[in-house]
Amino acid sequence: MRIDNLQYANWSEKIFRQMREGGLDAVHVTIAYHENFRETVLNFERWNRWFEQYPELIMAGYEASDVDKAKETGRTAIFFGFQNPSPIEDDIGLVEIVHRLGARFMQLTYNNQSLLATGCYEAEDTGLTRMGKQVVKEMNRVGLVVDMSHSADRSTIEAADFSERPIAITHANPHAWAPALRNKKDDVIRAVVENGGMMGFSLYPHHLKDKSNCTLEGFCTMIAQTAEKFGAEHLGIGSDLCQDQPDSVVEWMRVGRWTKEIDYGEGSAAAPGFPNMPEWFRDNRDFGNLENGLRNVGFNDDEIAGIMGCNWYRFYQNNFCAASAL
Repeated sequence: MRIDNLQYANWSEKIFRQMREGGLDAVHVTIAYHENFRETVLNFERWNRWFEQYPELIMAGYEASDVDKAKETGRTAIFFGFQNPSPIEDDIGLVEIVHRLGARFMQLTYNNQSLLATGCYEAEDTGLTRMGKQVVKEMNRVGLVVDMSHSADRSTIEAADFSERPIAITHANPHAWAPALRNKKDDVIRAVVENGGMMGFSLYPHHLKDKSNCTLEGFCTMIAQTAEKFGAEHLGIGSDLCQDQPDSVVEWMRVGRWTKEIDYGEGSAAAPGFPNMPEWFRDNRDFGNLENGLRNVGFNDDEIAGIMGCNWYRFYQNNFCAASAL
């Protein structure tokens, strides 16, 4: 089983076919960055058209059993998530609505302070807000997973402790290995996994040691060291693959509508666009390289199966249904 728990590609038949070539049974795709509720609905509509156009390649995913169905029928199950709480606007009632539409992950922040928590780029981290705590309770109730990938340290720890269900960091790496603002310190990772949560490792070059020149051995050694500290059963892949996206999309991701200035984020003024991927992970066809790399640094078959997909599958089983159904 292979599950990638975060991608934001420029979707096309080519990429859907590459998912099949790479043996991807499920992919969690970002369906909103800064979109409001109505704009997010339009993105759901776009995906419905793709499901109609390419039924032999992809299918909508709502629960873990859809991964099994996709695997049995040679397709990739698509699960939706938001990298910002903007789709629920300031209305807690929309949490249940977006879950019914198909959303299964929602970040409480995207870099900046939101109505719910503090983003990783803010100078002061005040933790979960009053609304944030209420929204987390509602997300727990309906089965919408709390994602803290772009959140600041205190906010992430508070979310992990406050949430009655395990939370996720869907796409990031250890800060000690690659000190990007987005990467997570050990106390943050510990809070997530000790509460039953998951950490997905990112292949986005700005989150890697040596960036685009990161080696497969170096990346897999980092996973091995993380497994020694926190347990392999809490780890998976969230590649953050942004394949075929034009550089203009970076501006939407980082800037949205909140500023008139260009925010280069983890890039630089000299290179504001997407960085080159490592040569051993260009697209979905290269997931086999990750399996080989994990084996070469000492993981056994069961551990590799977990990191490549089974750990996320188990997380889906326990967290995508309403609390009343547990």
